[in-house]
Amino acid sequence: ALGLETCVTLGMLTAAQARRLQAAGLEFYNHNLDTSPEFYGNIITTRVYQDRLDTLAHVRDAGLSVCSGGILGMGESRRDRARLLQQLANLPQHPESVPINLLVRVEGTPLFDAASFDPLEFVRTIAAARILMPKSIVRLSAGRTSMSDEQQALCFFAGANSIFYGEKLLTTPNPQTDSDARLFERLGLKRLSAGPASAPDCYTIRGLKRLPR
Repeated sequence: ALGLETCVTLGMLTAAQARRLQAAGLEFYNHNLDTSPEFYGNIITTRVYQDRLDTLAHVRDAGLSVCSGGILGMGESRRDRARLLQQLANLPQHPESVPINLLVRVEGTPLFDAASFDPLEFVRTIAAARILMPKSIVRLSAGRTSMSDEQQALCFFAGANSIFYGEKLLTTPNPQTDSDARLFERLGLKRLSAGPASAPDCYTIRGLKRLPR
């Protein structure tokens, strides 16, 4: 009735649970792989990598669209980032939505002291995701508050075509909507109205503009 896509994140699913969500009207299900299979055990110990792949299979088999990506800056190597994208690209069908998050270092958490992540390495990962999954929506997700306008611009020009917006993403801050609107205006990005779950783009580039110094 509102013309909005529905997407939830509820953790691991059985096949029966995925079918019930689809019957209730859900369109997208988010379940990130987070990182490479090789680095995964350094970050997550409550479930194995195959559990995540199984959940994505249940989601797809139920007729739902898949939203799955990862987190960069957790101490992984470039090879780990490539392996994450390889896992996503080698799914039976590319995810409709691929959120790429930058680690938000929260005081009191195990990764608070993680080394700063090279901004250009983030851009390279966005570009690789676009090349490997040309029809997926590549979403800039958590961590944008620590990115400059220039870094975000490079991400859009490298292939990102969506953002998550609002005051917060879970418990971490997110750029204000008016800040995003100003950036899009400077870059010539045109926001598209909500469409069907299969819509390929969330933002299109009308023209590249040089950022003022």
